Formats: sequence, C-alpha cells, structure tokens
Amino acid sequence: MNFPKDFLFGSATASYQVEGAWDKDGRTMSIWDTFCRTPGAVRHGHTGDRACDQYHRYPEDIDLMYRAGIQSYRFSLAWPRIFPKGGSTPNPAGIDYYNRLIDALLDKGITPAITLYHWDLPQELQDSGGWTVRKTAEKYADYAAFCFKTFGDRVKTWITLNEPWCSSHLGYLHGEHAPGIRDRAMAYRAVHHLNLAHGLAVQRFRSMNLKGRIGISLNLSTPRPAARHPEDLHAADRAADGQSRIYLDPLFGKGYPQRHLDTEPAVHMPIEPGDMEIISSPIDFLGLNYYWEEVVRHDASAAEEFVAVPSHFKKTAMGWDVVPEGLYRQIRWVHETYGPLDLYITENGAAFPDRLDESGTACHDPERIEYLREHLRVCKRLCSEGIPLKGYFLWSLLDNFEWAHGYTKRFGIIYIDYGDMRRIPKDSYYFYRDVIAGTEPL
Repeated sequence: MNFPKDFLFGSATASYQVEGAWDKDGRTMSIWDTFCRTPGAVRHGHTGDRACDQYHRYPEDIDLMYRAGIQSYRFSLAWPRIFPKGGSTPNPAGIDYYNRLIDALLDKGITPAITLYHWDLPQELQDSGGWTVRKTAEKYADYAAFCFKTFGDRVKTWITLNEPWCSSHLGYLHGEHAPGIRDRAMAYRAVHHLNLAHGLAVQRFRSMNLKGRIGISLNLSTPRPAARHPEDLHAADRAADGQSRIYLDPLFGKGYPQRHLDTEPAVHMPIEPGDMEIISSPIDFLGLNYYWEEVVRHDASAAEEFVAVPSHFKKTAMGWDVVPEGLYRQIRWVHETYGPLDLYITENGAAFPDRLDESGTACHDPERIEYLREHLRVCKRLCSEGIPLKGYFLWSLLDNFEWAHGYTKRFGIIYIDYGDMRRIPKDSYYFYRDVIAGTEPL
C-alpha cells in the first residue's frame, strides 16, 4: 500500500452544487438561490435549481462511490432544507432525505462526513443581516445542535464551516459570491461571526457527549516568496495574515493577527466578552482545502507591503497554478505552527475542459490524473515523515454547479451530462479507484 492502513480516502460535494430540488419538499430559498437570479452574478445565468439532481439520484451516486472503493463521503446539509426560512420548526421531508442518504451510505460501508455549512444560508437570515450580525451565529448554533441530535447516532465526523474566508470575503467584500455585497466593514464583521458560529457549534457538540469528532475546513493562503530577498520573505509571511491567520490564530487561542488589522483602520471586529474563548474551543481535527499556491513579492506601496506576481506553472481551467509542492509546504507550516493535530485534506482537485469521446460513453482526462497523482504523492510523503495527515477527500465526486462559474467548469471524476443527468466515470475515476485499492504506484 502507498499509505498507512488507516488513511481515509473520500470524495466531497456540497448541497447547493449537487442536490437540485431547490423548491421541493419544503426547502426554501437560500442566498445562492437569490444570487443566481441576480442578472450578471453567475455565468450564463446558471442556477443550482437542478444541479446534478442528487436529491433524486443519490442511490446511483452511492453505488458509483462503492464501486470505486471510496471510503467516506463528505457532503453538506442544506440549512433551508432542514429549517425552512431559517426558522425554528424542522422540516420532516428534509430530515427524511438526509436520513435516507446517511443510511444508504452506511449500507454500502461508506462513512458519512457532514459539513454543516457550505454557504447556503437561508435567505430570511440574510434579510436580517446575514453573517454581519451576531444573531446568525446563534441561529447557526441551534441548527447545528439539532443536526447533532438528529444524525449523531450514525454520523461521527462533523465539519462546522467550509471555507469561511469565501463566505466573508467573496460574499461581503468582493461581491463575487452570495450575497454579493462589497463592504469591507461588513466583511470583517462576517469573519468574526463565522468564527463565533464555529466555536458555538463545537461547544454544543461537546455538551451533548456525542461519540465522534468535530473540526472545520479552511482554504488557506500560504504564498511563497518570489525571491530570497529578506523583504520578499517578509512579504510572504504577511500574505498569510488575511486568509490564514485570521482564522487559524483565533482557533488556536492566539487572537486575531493585529498586524493585519492595523492595515484595516475602517474595520471593527465586534468582539464581545468571552468570544475568543468560545472560538478557541478545542477541535479534533483541521480540514484543509488546497488547490494552488500563489507567489508574492515585496511592494512598499501596497497596504500590507506585498503583491502577487506571475509564475511559470501550468494552469487549470480555473486559471490556478498547479503547485503540488505548495501542498507540502502548507501542511508542514500548519503542523509546525499549530500542531500537533490530526489533519485532513478535505478538498483537492482540478477543473479541466473535459469532453466525452466520440462514443459518448467515456471521458479521457489525463491532466486531472496527473494533477491527482502529484498531489497524492505529496500526501504519501507527508505521511512517511510522520505528519498526522489522516485522510484525503477528492474534489469532486461529480461535475457540478461551480458557483459564479455556473456549469462552465468541471471538477468531477464523474462526468455529468446536464441534459439527461447521465453519470459517466472519467479515466480519473478509475485512477482513484486503483489508488485506493493500492494497485496504482505513486
């Protein structure tokens, strides 16, 4: 075997990207339903209304996972499917769907790993201020506790939030994601309330004495310096403040990175007494979503004295550099700075311009296979060096709705024909199957 015997091989999706059934069985609008209906917000006006229709086709997807030997499925719950309109009355039909999904996974020997929040906030909570107000964090804690109680007898792996940087910065600062707001002060209030929501959920989990583990998934930015100049080394260190340390430091009891906040004079972090202790409630593992690594150099005229610069690396269809060694650097940095702690790669994968062959029954994606091979080699290396990397969740099981890019980007190891919803395993699906089986040398 290429990996330790207990290394977990999984795949991952998110509710809004794959479920569809956006208005079925009591589900109400999320901020992404609203955002997709905003002219110009999403490529070609695409929506997640149908997505991959996993809501109706999950047995087929589970069978495909089983045939590939996938050991764990990381999926997210749709908050407005469980609590319509963000209210306090649970929706039996939504709960029934997730019960059926969980039970079907377990019947095939596949471990469910639940992400409680992967960006589909109930629209009514956004109308009341969204993540810029403390009330949303408190409502989230109630929602999380209900999910722990309802599914915790079978689900032993919980992820509180997926990529809170995207929720705060892409959603409230850059306006590229729902709810599509561009306001710096609001973005940083969202940072704090997302962190607080995570901590409140962890405390609720601990108070219920449930068997299982809880953590969070972060998309860190840990750029490398353009040159060996001391000022470039300093620039790379500073570049980790605004996307990495602003989440990691509070999680591990270090507070917010003051160096970064000093460059944001208009920003006020709405910290109340006890908040930082709540946020730093101990977690059982840390999930890292890694896709690429940037390169930065010193620039005295920039607010934080760094700017991103070009590189020579091959690019994915997203325009992201393919830098497997960046994964190694990031995991080592996290382990050495914040460890020891169990680590999981909760997302890793690549989009390429996939096409079916002439027969319409196969998809050859050698670039994705090479991407996965090189990143899995890094995982193997990290394990051999004693880093507590416990598992890898490939993004993604299926081609799906890729947020503001709509259906124009394909990340899946299974091709989705969006006309008839056929599932066609790509060559990378069979590659991953062989890696899991231990028959594909890395």
